[in-house]
Amino acid sequence: MEDDEATLSSDEITALARRIDRPVVLVGMMGVGKSSVGRKLAQLLHLGFVDADDEIESAAQMAIPEIFATYGEPYFRDGERRVIARLIGSGCAQIIATGGGAFCNAETRALILGKAIAVWLDSDIDTLIERTARRGNRPLLQQGDPREILTRLRAEREPYYSQAPIHVMSGSGPQQRMATKVLRGLEAWL
Repeated sequence: MEDDEATLSSDEITALARRIDRPVVLVGMMGVGKSSVGRKLAQLLHLGFVDADDEIESAAQMAIPEIFATYGEPYFRDGERRVIARLIGSGCAQIIATGGGAFCNAETRALILGKAIAVWLDSDIDTLIERTARRGNRPLLQQGDPREILTRLRAEREPYYSQAPIHVMSGSGPQQRMATKVLRGLEAWL
């Protein structure tokens, strides 16, 4: 087992949680596990968890695919930016999972980098394809071959994601393993 996958003790996690003084924002491609890993991290750190996509749907009173279909991607991205600004603006230590394109918006990215701790959850294309195939609510994947789209999006977004100070590779396996990798990344960065 790699050192970054070794389980942290509850005392180590408690000590780490005390050092987190702002939101931890998970960024990365759709299907990488931001929401599921975020929930696990929040549970381990005894922090709140919020999924920005859920907040966007609540604010718009529409599902994300409906927002894309009715108003288009630019409208969605503007709403996403405002919701993330509100979530980060609270200033409280919490775990926030963002949508795959959120960190590509310059204003959103600057806000996250300036007022939060950005963690890039990364994965290979095969894992992303397997995970995104489980859910049919991915508007950007409805426009052609998912492998082609995910490969293109990952290449386009990597320069943005790579600006996150913490980078963790996601693979198959339990969310606990990914959460532990993120905890180790936070521990090293803080």
